[in-house]
Order: sequence, then structure tokens, then C-alpha cells
Amino acid sequence: MNFENKLISGIFIKRYKRFFVDVQIENKLITAHCPNTGSMQGLLKEGNKVWLSKSNNPNRKLKYTLQIIEDKRSKVGVNTHLTNKIVLDALENNLIKEFDKNIKIKPEVKFGDNTRFDFLITKKNYKAFIEVKNVTLARKAKTAEFPDAITSRGAKHIDELIKASKKGYKIYITFIVQREDCDQFAIASDIDPEYSKLLSKAVKKKLNVLCYDCKFSPKGIKLNNKIKLKFK
Repeated sequence: MNFENKLISGIFIKRYKRFFVDVQIENKLITAHCPNTGSMQGLLKEGNKVWLSKSNNPNRKLKYTLQIIEDKRSKVGVNTHLTNKIVLDALENNLIKEFDKNIKIKPEVKFGDNTRFDFLITKKNYKAFIEVKNVTLARKAKTAEFPDAITSRGAKHIDELIKASKKGYKIYITFIVQREDCDQFAIASDIDPEYSKLLSKAVKKKLNVLCYDCKFSPKGIKLNNKIKLKFK
């Protein structure tokens, strides 16, 4: 997944009203859009280096969008709107080895009355739903965690995936760690114990859980290595 334009560096000042961040670029204070409604626990420290994209759209009120925050250990991709683009790029280039080559990929597929899964992949008699989750939290060295806040939406997706399994679909949750400093992944059961319980039960009901980290470059963010799952 490549950025449209070269990113601009700045210094994080504060976040407010969920969708706004103040950033200092050289000697100028600007307000940028924050494309992440999560808590972003551990990242929102004044003085952290950040990377912004600048829109070419003359009609946009906020020209800048927050893309990356640097903590003490790694660059961290915080734009949740890019996560599915990273996965789509990986599926199209066969970077997720759990899936065969020459699969048909359909994003944003409706299931039931009120659910959309991130991807439907098909090949001959094979059909699978993939739900993608963006991961930024790393409270312990080398361990990524999800969620960073209580996620009722995440719990709903697990329930709906189980329903899909009963209708003959293979089911996957793919956690995308937009960091470079983690080699294992765990569920933050202290933050959302209900989600942890639901996921553990779902794994026993044929839910497949995958986790990959990412690689950052000046051009963009790419899926990198599969990392170890550490949960019951």
C-alpha cells in the first residue's frame, strides 16, 4: 500500500474531539484529521514524532491526515482506513500464505441484515470471509495487543463469523500489527475480557486467527511477517 504523496514530519501536541490532532510542523501549528477512533493507548504523548499526508483536494477543510506516530520503539501506523488496503495488496500479491494463488477477492461483502465483512475470497468450491483488525497497542516489549479499548463491534463480528461458518464459509480474523517491533500477539483480556472470551470460544468453533506485522518505507506500508499468536 503506497501513499499518494510524500509524508510530512511533525511533532504531536494533542488530540481532541476524537477526530482532531494538533501538530507542530517547523514553527507552525496545524490541525490534522485523526483517522482512528480508538484510544491509541501509549501513543498520544506530546513531543512524539508524527508523519502526516497532505491532500491535494482543494475542498477539504483539513488538508492534513495523521498517518504514523513514532513511540520509543517503532513507527506505528494509526490510520485504520489503510488497514484493508494493506491486506488487499497482500492478498493480490500472495503475501498471506494461508490463501491460495488465483483467488477471487471481493471487499466489503454484506452478510445477513446488518453485517459487512472486510473480504470474501473464493476459489472453486472454497469460500471464506476475512475480518481485519488494526493493531497499534504494545504495552510490553515485542508483544502487540488488541483491543486498546472495549470493542462491542469486534464482539459482533465474532458472532457473525460463527453464523457464517454454520453456512459453509471458512472464517478468519486477521490482526494487522502496524508496528515493526513485535514478534508476538496477545489479546488484551484486561481491557476487554468479554472479547477475549468470545474469541477463545470462536477458535474452538473453527475460527482461524492470523496475525502479521508491517514494514514501513518512505513510499508506504506493506504486510511483512507472520507473528506468533499468544492466547488461550
